[in-house]
Amino acid sequence: MSELDHIRNFSIIAHIDHGKSTVADRLIQKCGGLTDREMKEQVLDTMDIERERGITIKAQTVKLNYKSKNGKNYILNIIDTPGHVDFSYEVSRSLSACEGSILIVDSSQGVEAQTLANVYQALDNNHEIIPVLNKIDLPASDPVKVKQQIEDVIGIETKNVINCSAKKGDGIEDILESIVKNLPAPKGETSNVLKSLLIDSWYDSYLGVVILVRIIDGKIYKGMKIKMMSNNTEHEIEKVGIFTPKPKDVNELNSGEIGFIITGIKNLSETKVGDTICDAKNSLAKPLAGFKPSKPVVFCGLFPVDSSEYQKLKDGLAKLKLNDSSFSYEPESSSALGLGFRCGFLGLLHLEIVTQRLEREFDLNLITTTPGVIYKINQSNGKQIELQNPTNMPDPTFIKSIEEPWIKATIIAPDEYLGSIIKICQDKRGIQKNLSYSANRAVLIYELPLNEVVFDFYDRLKSLSSGYASFDYEIVDYKEGNLVKLSLLVNGETVDALSMIIHKNFAQIQGRLVCEKLKELIPRHNFMIPIQAAIGGKIIARETIKGFKKDVLTKIHGGGALDRKRKLLEKQKKGKARAKQFGKVEIPQEAFIGVLKINKK
Repeated sequence: MSELDHIRNFSIIAHIDHGKSTVADRLIQKCGGLTDREMKEQVLDTMDIERERGITIKAQTVKLNYKSKNGKNYILNIIDTPGHVDFSYEVSRSLSACEGSILIVDSSQGVEAQTLANVYQALDNNHEIIPVLNKIDLPASDPVKVKQQIEDVIGIETKNVINCSAKKGDGIEDILESIVKNLPAPKGETSNVLKSLLIDSWYDSYLGVVILVRIIDGKIYKGMKIKMMSNNTEHEIEKVGIFTPKPKDVNELNSGEIGFIITGIKNLSETKVGDTICDAKNSLAKPLAGFKPSKPVVFCGLFPVDSSEYQKLKDGLAKLKLNDSSFSYEPESSSALGLGFRCGFLGLLHLEIVTQRLEREFDLNLITTTPGVIYKINQSNGKQIELQNPTNMPDPTFIKSIEEPWIKATIIAPDEYLGSIIKICQDKRGIQKNLSYSANRAVLIYELPLNEVVFDFYDRLKSLSSGYASFDYEIVDYKEGNLVKLSLLVNGETVDALSMIIHKNFAQIQGRLVCEKLKELIPRHNFMIPIQAAIGGKIIARETIKGFKKDVLTKIHGGGALDRKRKLLEKQKKGKARAKQFGKVEIPQEAFIGVLKINKK
């Protein structure tokens, strides 16, 4: 058996919560990667949030030794991938480093939206797929029905499907045997010139930047001079290692292997995910194809509740950026909320995870503004600009058209909920593309504008379907839309933090809701405060907060009282007008938070 024939590189793919990390735990345990004492649940999930929520955020890798029933020893390189749609870029880069995949389907839930998305990604990478039915021990498990679903919805054969219960450890050996028997070995030649793919990189406070690589051809060793082909920089390798799952130093990594290298790089931006690493002395003519870079699609402002914590927030974002290169941030100031940052995320879950980490790890109290997406504005002069913050929108007279991102959404749900799901998709300006059935489950494909989805779509979908619907999306295109900027004016002054870009048909309803909410939450002043929602110079909704009234007439009695009362009221009126002119309306933090919550209902 040649050196490459005994290596198997594979990833574990599934919908969120179908048991990827638990299967990975059992495989590690079976192959003796960790002792029983070192073993814990979700061993590859290192972050507190991952463990709490039971989700994988960062793809992890581990090298295992397995002695097969045929008496041969194999090296298994596992990459455990996230299941949530927001982290699909993690999935794409994990798959590009492997030759095969284990597809895990919950035998009590069946095929879900992200199962489909991840399988199609694996098939695009020409992967051999081993289907596994997990949670076979549950009373609700129905393997026959789920097998049929896999054949009908995904279109892959299920004659070699493996039944397992990762929790109990049943069927784990069958999975291992199927891996060595059915998955292909990597191709490549150790004697060739070095060609390797940069899968991932993260910052370690002791070692600097750790780079995860897959060697396609050649070998990589300590002291070797390498070249990053995207930016033409050269570095010397200080350390080479593998994860077992504990980091372990080795002398070299050969063709077909996955491991990490340390080169003394201190800045994460120098290591681009999907880059090609080659020998500095013997450079390659052209780099590997790589894969799609992650691009932020949802943007929102993050402001500290206490303005003195601005520096703390800045430091916190810089530290998070070291370990998560997929989000971006830039400084932003708001007249209402003070100094903060405009941050870009991969989706709403990613936004939630980042804000949670900031609040926990750096002890911050944050205000998040309304999430928005990137719009393309075609100006009258023929130029096109990208807009993520509504406050920077140019004058409407200079705008020819506005384009917004659209997504292709796959929704899988039991057919009794179909009517209400179609209704919510129509309300969100969706266009139905396809509807098919597998047993009693409907597979719906819709095109939807992304800005309608980022607010509350997922939560509403889950509540409508009693939690049974699953949702997955990919950005398909930009389309022209009838979009307007909705501005909020308090006492005639625009509140920039509450500006939003919205479809013209919904602007009036949204404007009215926000005005009503602000009326509730802004305290009364000595003068009357108008709250207005406007599109350009046109007011489309208004509420008025009445001022405090002091009864100045109680003491006036007797002759000529009427005249004196009138004079006093006139005087009071002038005083109130002056107060209104010079008085500043204090908008409390609760008002902003209350308005932002409207969009999340």
